[in-house]
Amino acid sequence: MDLYQTYRHNQMDYNAESRDSKLGKGLQSVDDRVDSGVDSLREDVAAELERVRLDCAPAPRIPEECCEPWRKEVTEDGDTLLHLAIIHEAKDHAMKMIDLSVNDPFLNTQNYQRQTPLHLAVITEQPEVVASLVRAGCDPQLVDDSGNTALHIACRKGSVTCFSVLTQACSSSQLSIMLSTLNYSGHNCLHLVSIHGYLSLVERLVELGADINAKERNNGRTALHLAVDLQNQALVHLLIGKGADVNSLTYGGHTAYHLTYGRPNGAIQKELYALTAQHLRELPDSEEEEDSEEDEEEYQSDDDEMYDDIQLMG
Repeated sequence: MDLYQTYRHNQMDYNAESRDSKLGKGLQSVDDRVDSGVDSLREDVAAELERVRLDCAPAPRIPEECCEPWRKEVTEDGDTLLHLAIIHEAKDHAMKMIDLSVNDPFLNTQNYQRQTPLHLAVITEQPEVVASLVRAGCDPQLVDDSGNTALHIACRKGSVTCFSVLTQACSSSQLSIMLSTLNYSGHNCLHLVSIHGYLSLVERLVELGADINAKERNNGRTALHLAVDLQNQALVHLLIGKGADVNSLTYGGHTAYHLTYGRPNGAIQKELYALTAQHLRELPDSEEEEDSEEDEEEYQSDDDEMYDDIQLMG
């Protein structure tokens, strides 16, 4: 195959720097396509979620005796030629390799950052490659070295198309597992879209069966607690409307209402006060939650992990 010959004579140089910086810092040019400052995806995004539809019929298995030599080529960073084709957005080469590797373990190969081709396809915003990989039999439940599934990454990026492809193409059992999976920062997919304020994705995840009252691992905060931390009134209102438990307690014994103390949005405080059980309105005697600055640092550290392992070269 042409890509195999090209690789043999001219090693890809995207890892010109150290292995730890291989992926992420150079990907900012790709990630710039996503407006990370968006507070809500609103109606246009909701329409896009409805528009994206897939034909998820399983593809036929390739005979086991068909073993292409390019499947065994691996760089010093653990990348296969499929990883490289996706990183460099060589879509034709990637699709050809996927078509030749249906239901082959090759599709689930993880590099030294434990990223599969599916992780990279979401990071580089290539929904057609994502769809092809899932239909060809890759495992969407695999996690990278930060504990993120491909769906976690789509939620972090606010990638509507990749989110839609993944949630439609995966089986119900796969989706159920991915929705409950906590990454190594203690966040599930609902936590991530809440932190980043993607309201349409919050709504869609709840519709898909995500536990609206699931607690993140570090402090036991639910999506509602996170919304108060971030002073996102629209998100607070949405979560309450979707049935979030206002009386849910963090590991320190705090309700979402308790987290309104010392924060500027009085409307959030008023709404939660009216809904919180009377015996839970007083602050507990236990140590108070971290201040908003510490919370912001926690969320930022989670963001920094995402792209610290991909670097693209021209």
